[in-house]
Amino acid sequence: MRVFLVAGEPSGDRLGGALMEGLKTLVPDIEFDGVGGPLMQAQGLSSRFPMAELSVMGLVEVLPKFFHLKRRIAETAQAVLEVKPDVLITIDSPDFSLRVAKQVKAASNIRTVHYVAPSVWAWRPGRADKMAKVIDHVLALLPFEPPYMERAGMECDFVGHPVVNEPIATEQEIAHFRGTCDLNDAPYVLALPGSRRGEVDRLAPVFGAALSVFLQNRPDMRVVVPSVAHMVDAVSAHTRNWPGQTVVLDPRDMPTDEAQALKRAAFAGAEVALAASGTVSLELAAQATPMVIAYNLNWLTRQIAQRMVKLDTVTLVNLVSDTRVVPECLLDDCQPDRIAAALNGVTAQPDTQQQAMTTTMDRLGRGGEAPGLRAARAVLRGMS
Repeated sequence: MRVFLVAGEPSGDRLGGALMEGLKTLVPDIEFDGVGGPLMQAQGLSSRFPMAELSVMGLVEVLPKFFHLKRRIAETAQAVLEVKPDVLITIDSPDFSLRVAKQVKAASNIRTVHYVAPSVWAWRPGRADKMAKVIDHVLALLPFEPPYMERAGMECDFVGHPVVNEPIATEQEIAHFRGTCDLNDAPYVLALPGSRRGEVDRLAPVFGAALSVFLQNRPDMRVVVPSVAHMVDAVSAHTRNWPGQTVVLDPRDMPTDEAQALKRAAFAGAEVALAASGTVSLELAAQATPMVIAYNLNWLTRQIAQRMVKLDTVTLVNLVSDTRVVPECLLDDCQPDRIAAALNGVTAQPDTQQQAMTTTMDRLGRGGEAPGLRAARAVLRGMS
């Protein structure tokens, strides 16, 4: 069996790696091709080009790279047609993935699976109908998503999120992390300004200013910034003058498993986290780390988003748990003083989010079959 996979950012690489592991368990002689990051490569994928080229978000951010991305779309679609896989699996990054699928469907009858249902329950509900023209089967991360996809004419399975199957860091692992980073017994705050260049450039200055305010009353607290490999240099440059003797976690010279374990330990040992909006909230919830979510967009993208988004929260922990306990500082509220106030509020009542985080993990499948294996079974079932 031959599978062509396409992922465009670290969260997609995470999903793809777990799915590939599940497929290998069920089909030992399986072959992989496509585009992915280090976690997918660790499962046997030789990426056709660096996945980091596709990690772009926002209308204005995409425009300068439009022609390059258009060439990569055509190049990827042509590769799929030449390889003739049993199935094409695109993972998140819909602006890229669905254009690849569209070109593949226009020239073949190759089965298409898209992993991560578009959030049509939040904005642009018409996307599901458009997607149904080029996608046969959807793998959904959230339990309430299948009806939206099925209504548009696609098969859809809720498979959960791989984050629920990851181990919880032990006290020994946390102690090892602390020793590795010379933190000793100091409390620390995590800062996670994103995995894309545009996000980091936009959010890191605000995060740094917010932490300066927050740490005025916490001179004992350190700052730890986990980074993905392709963003280490940019993150290091932005955080050079941050407070708290900032430590940037650099995974570039570590085996993938070691880097992931160190990151989990960093999450688990933190007193609080300040994070960009995204799936990182689930990673934090998996390690029971209280959080504040802050995010802003380029001005033009923000004007469009404000007119289209239908929800009062963007944080997955809030959505899945059906609570609103994770504070958000979004758009006009993404300001240092407001973020610092939110961090102070969370550290004053650190247990407020615990039940919501537990509920989120339970609803996403913790304790059941590994989501990557569930996703693999769904892919194979759809092909039979």
